[in-house]
Amino acid sequence: MSLLQVTDLQKYFPTYSQKLLRKEGAPVKAVDGLSLKLDPGETLGLVGESGCGKSTAGRTILRLLDPTGGKIEFEGKDITHAKGDELRRLRRDVQMVFQDPYGSLNPRHPVGAIIAAPFEIQGVTPAGGVKKAVQDLMARVGLNPEHYNRYPHEFSGGQRQRIGVARAIALKPKLVVCDEPVSALDVSIQAQVINLLEDIQEEENLAYVFIAHDLSVVRHISDRVMVMYLGRTMEVTDRDTLYERPMHPYTQALLSAVPVPEPRRDRERILLTGDLPSPQNPPSGCVFRTRCPKAEERCVVEIPLPIEIEPGHTVACHFPAARVVL
Repeated sequence: MSLLQVTDLQKYFPTYSQKLLRKEGAPVKAVDGLSLKLDPGETLGLVGESGCGKSTAGRTILRLLDPTGGKIEFEGKDITHAKGDELRRLRRDVQMVFQDPYGSLNPRHPVGAIIAAPFEIQGVTPAGGVKKAVQDLMARVGLNPEHYNRYPHEFSGGQRQRIGVARAIALKPKLVVCDEPVSALDVSIQAQVINLLEDIQEEENLAYVFIAHDLSVVRHISDRVMVMYLGRTMEVTDRDTLYERPMHPYTQALLSAVPVPEPRRDRERILLTGDLPSPQNPPSGCVFRTRCPKAEERCVVEIPLPIEIEPGHTVACHFPAARVVL
């Protein structure tokens, strides 16, 4: 049984006319028909340009945002409309590591209190006491346990992100959504945090939804990768297949921009024209058609449904074609 199964997830944000505040306009379709499965101990990379709905999808899956439509199942149980005590209990098994390692920490609280918060909220008293558990967590993520009483501003960016990781794993969750956890860090520190996440995953059999726009980082940590564009899924497959033989034009364009050591001279760079369309008024048919070099009349009128090209490789395109990345 899958740990997490999401079916046709939608998250729309309402908008209102500037002249008539009570008149509701077209909603912003941040996530529009997302479906995914995640097994225990697996890492699913979620990639795409800024504004494609990755972070909103992650927050909606964790029920930090209420979904507009669709279904979210965790360990076979429908949590789409979970509220109150049911949602609080769910937080023991699902957690999040946020993008901003400083903004996600309360500057008025010492790190000991920040990491101890999950125990207090869930009413859990760990063996040996909360202080010992927190200091053990700090040591586990590479922080000095003696800095228990220091405040977030006294730590570097990488150390703050380690604090966020310690807080997320305090209750031994089964699923952690990592929302661009290394994008705000220096490259040298990124590797340390990625290695830390991998070590914890191996020890605890954790499942990750890893959200990022850096495709090289996603390739390193993910088992499978999902490519999103304007709230919809473009392509899903295992890591090696996606990076070696992408079939969706959007995936091909993203991968062509990834720097590689000693690239061949004939490596083609695919340039996307225009800007990302507004999610409030997405294009008809295929949402990628306004920037797609392969777009035809069919793409204007018909929404491409996800098709399994080969086992485990799904593409939402009328004209998929493999392209070997050099």
